Amino acid sequence: MRRGVIVLTILIAASIAVVQWRAGAREAQAETTSPPVGQILDVDGVPVHALVMGQGPDLVMLHGASGNLKDFTMGFADRLTDRYRVILLDRPGLGWTGRPKGHGGAWNNNEESPREQAALLQKAADQLGVQNPIVLGHSFGGIVALAWGLGRPDDTAALVLVSAVSEPWPGELGWTYGVFGSKLGGAVVVPLITAFVPQRFVSDSITSIFAPQEAPAGYADHISTGLTLRRESTRANAQQVNASRPHVVEMQKNYGSLRMPIEAVHGDADTIVPLSVHAEVLMGDVQNGKLTVLAGEGHMPQHTAPDAVEAAIDRAATRAGLR
Repeated sequence: MRRGVIVLTILIAASIAVVQWRAGAREAQAETTSPPVGQILDVDGVPVHALVMGQGPDLVMLHGASGNLKDFTMGFADRLTDRYRVILLDRPGLGWTGRPKGHGGAWNNNEESPREQAALLQKAADQLGVQNPIVLGHSFGGIVALAWGLGRPDDTAALVLVSAVSEPWPGELGWTYGVFGSKLGGAVVVPLITAFVPQRFVSDSITSIFAPQEAPAGYADHISTGLTLRRESTRANAQQVNASRPHVVEMQKNYGSLRMPIEAVHGDADTIVPLSVHAEVLMGDVQNGKLTVLAGEGHMPQHTAPDAVEAAIDRAATRAGLR
């Protein structure tokens, strides 16, 4: 009996070691093949990855869940650099931005709230000399953009919300957020995902995010999905999304105080962040909102309907007196 327990313990320990080794190897490969494309700023000891492009009024762009700033560098940011200084930032725990003190680690499931994320990224923007920016947020980046506006209402020219999370939603999120965002899941399950998740799973996830449109050729390689699958990034993403609803509930109470122009662009075929739950409701909560509904468009209009998103940015700049 005792010998059996010893053998079982050795097998379990060996299995854990193999999983962690393989996860580490895949992370190292992802980081080697996808180095930072911008500069790494030190913000209170936290590395923040920023890419600055172009000249003109400041335009900050914040990516969504499971992403990084390279989502905007697949052609979209280049459309804007002739008339804006575009500042792309990786959100905490994703891409090449780290996590603030008190967050991160295998057995720690403390999330960075939208307000905490905005505060960190605002400090990074300060180091870059950003002043009175238009702030664009896509998907989960939208709730961080709203937190940015709430945190600095007098120094935010306008908000552009693209397929953005903005309102409390009914029901539960997918089970993976709950599992990956928990202490046990973060410590035990997430390393298995990092170590063994097949490329087919990644491809299927991208397909569902872009539906009913198709992802651009080479999208997965361009945005470096291997960075998202790192243990710490997977935990950060799940924890931030899984714990976000109470923060959104509290933020919604203050939306009426936002006076800057707000442009929302949302597809009516978006099943990831539904139009009827978010952008349509938001228009009744803010003073100066304008909603553009894209017929038949899904969750990724910055790729599938870039003209409409670009036009919304230009309208926001005009309404804010920047053009």
